[in-house]
Amino acid sequence: MSLTLDTYRLLGRSGLRVSPLALGTATFGTDWGWGAEEDEARKLFDLYVERGGNFLDTADTYTDGSSERLLGAFSRGRRERLVLATKYTTLRRPGDPNSGGAHRKSLFDSVHASLRRLDTDYIDLLYLHVWDFTTPVEEILRGLDDLVRQGKVLYAAISNAPAWQVSRMQTIADLRGWSPLVALQIEYNLVERGGERDLIPMAREMGLGVIPYSPLAGGVLTGKYGRADLTSADASSGAGTRKSLNLALGTLTERSLAVADAVKEVAAELGRTPGQVALAWTLRNPGVTAPVIGARTPAQLEDNLGALEVDLTDSQLARLDEAGAVGLGYPHDMLAGAHIREVTTGGLKIESRR
Repeated sequence: MSLTLDTYRLLGRSGLRVSPLALGTATFGTDWGWGAEEDEARKLFDLYVERGGNFLDTADTYTDGSSERLLGAFSRGRRERLVLATKYTTLRRPGDPNSGGAHRKSLFDSVHASLRRLDTDYIDLLYLHVWDFTTPVEEILRGLDDLVRQGKVLYAAISNAPAWQVSRMQTIADLRGWSPLVALQIEYNLVERGGERDLIPMAREMGLGVIPYSPLAGGVLTGKYGRADLTSADASSGAGTRKSLNLALGTLTERSLAVADAVKEVAAELGRTPGQVALAWTLRNPGVTAPVIGARTPAQLEDNLGALEVDLTDSQLARLDEAGAVGLGYPHDMLAGAHIREVTTGGLKIESRR
């Protein structure tokens, strides 16, 4: 089943239509020592939008604000047709404790700064970027609801937070009549599948669309790394490189390379690139709305967009699932076990239509 960028999907329990692949813009600007210069970033933006893409992802501190500024400049003249998503909570001014966090002051200051950089009157989708473990959830939800009522934000969302907190917030929002959360952004790919334990099932139950970031596991699933890259010498000598970051984050391991090998095998069978196959696996997950793809060159973006045309057979999907599978842990494994099924249903077949 081939898709296109203009095969739109509803975001969570909202009526908002978004493309099945979101364009991440953390590569817009070179303030961090890497990324795309303005002319190259514009090519990425134009390529994505001209193909029918409408879902663009940034954050207030990506490339020290350049990402938002460039995205705002590129959006002029076509702002209304785009869904611009940005985020708040990361520290914006070193030494200023209130320039980061999920609290009301950080929220309003960050949104006003984002509106100026994006050169727009409103933000379509605003994420709480990183859970801070200190701000009361009522303060967060009321602040988000106030911004929605003011028309500065249209939809609220959350990222990098515990499942139980997200479900608690959604319940409070429903009971208080505040704006609900419509999206959950998490790291999710064939290597990092911890979200399958609670986050993704919770999101489906509570009406949040799942927006995975790092769907290629920092490039590991493109097949660019091998066993020689696992040595400690590489980790110390490659300071500042993507490889050293992957080693430091634990993304580049024997296990992840084994998963990448399975991806390469399927890619060879289909005549596709490993990156396209890894993205296609994520796209076919019924719990996922739109993975966020990132690129520094038009060629990289073209390769990513090719994932929309990849058809995986049931056998190939099963092999990929097996290669990256994680244990769900207690109570999920216990509840799925044969003994519990026997004592609760007695072998009866009960079909759920939910």
